[in-house]
Amino acid sequence: MKFEVSAKDQHSKARAGMITTGHGTIETPVFMPVGTVATVKAIHKKDLEEEVRAEIILGNTYHLYLRPGTDIIQQAGGIHRFMSWDRPVLTDSGGYQVYSLTDRRKLTGEGVCFQSHIDGSRHLFSPEKVVDIQRAIGADIIMAFDECTPYPCDHQYAARSMKLTHDWLKRCCTRFDNTRALYGYNQALFPIVQGSTYRDLREASAHYVSECGREGNAIGGLSVGEPAGMMYEMTDLVCSILPDDKPRYLMGVGTPANILECMAMGVDMFDCVMPTRNARNGMLFTRDGIINIRNKKWEGDLSPIDPDGDTFADKHYSRAYLRHLFVAREMLGPMLATLHNLRFYIRLMKEARKNIIENSFASWKKVMLARVAQRL
Repeated sequence: MKFEVSAKDQHSKARAGMITTGHGTIETPVFMPVGTVATVKAIHKKDLEEEVRAEIILGNTYHLYLRPGTDIIQQAGGIHRFMSWDRPVLTDSGGYQVYSLTDRRKLTGEGVCFQSHIDGSRHLFSPEKVVDIQRAIGADIIMAFDECTPYPCDHQYAARSMKLTHDWLKRCCTRFDNTRALYGYNQALFPIVQGSTYRDLREASAHYVSECGREGNAIGGLSVGEPAGMMYEMTDLVCSILPDDKPRYLMGVGTPANILECMAMGVDMFDCVMPTRNARNGMLFTRDGIINIRNKKWEGDLSPIDPDGDTFADKHYSRAYLRHLFVAREMLGPMLATLHNLRFYIRLMKEARKNIIENSFASWKKVMLARVAQRL
């Protein structure tokens, strides 16, 4: 994997770059739609490619390991062939499930023993096994195994968790370097910075991760309930330490406003379930604000879903029609909303990139923040 920074905004830390992988190039800053179980919910691959124009999507190691299982994925020739997606894929390590499935797992120095949410079977995720699973899945970018700390947590817990994550990272790197990719293209391993909301821990973790010298780095353990200001403080701190010549990936963030703020701190890669999950509940993101399409105020509004949008949904359907679909519980409603939201996020990335290259990002961001965060 290669990363090249092509432009920097002179009034912020935002930058535009290019990541080259075995399945094509990715222009940064980039938003990665979440395809947890080898599919982005409520949208067809053809629309992801042609309407949303996603350059990379994300899969989940924990979920893919349980279903369909790595044997099936290997028989298919890797995740790209299995899901018929020939653009880049990133897989997270399952570390977030360590955080979210607290009632189903036991954490030790060896790894995590967890109980499947599907059938109750028990499994052990060690750093080595997580690398092996992601080798079998075949994503272009894979994540080191980590523990995502809850918020709030005390300093002692966060420090112990960070040390565990660092120990696991060392083992992940050793396993990765002693194994090979299975499908004829290279994979890149990204470590994850942890440390909760404590500056000393975040600094220590960012330095440790930087010294590993991998092809990219991630920031985890944020957007887990902490105030937005605290998330921005930690992100800015970590970005000031992580290498400038490697892509920085902020995991699980977030709203359009969150993304713009963190982009200004030097983050290159984002993912979040928000555009798809909220779409399925009738929330639309637009450059003029947020729409709850279920509200009665849209019942007779025959204007386009988003006059500024460029998808088939935006050009051919009205807000009144989309509201009708949701009220009638028709599947087409969440599908159209998902298409719209994902395309909005991708267009926001492209517009940001254009303004970074033109050195107008800071002023553009100030205007956009006021617009995208308001409710219509």
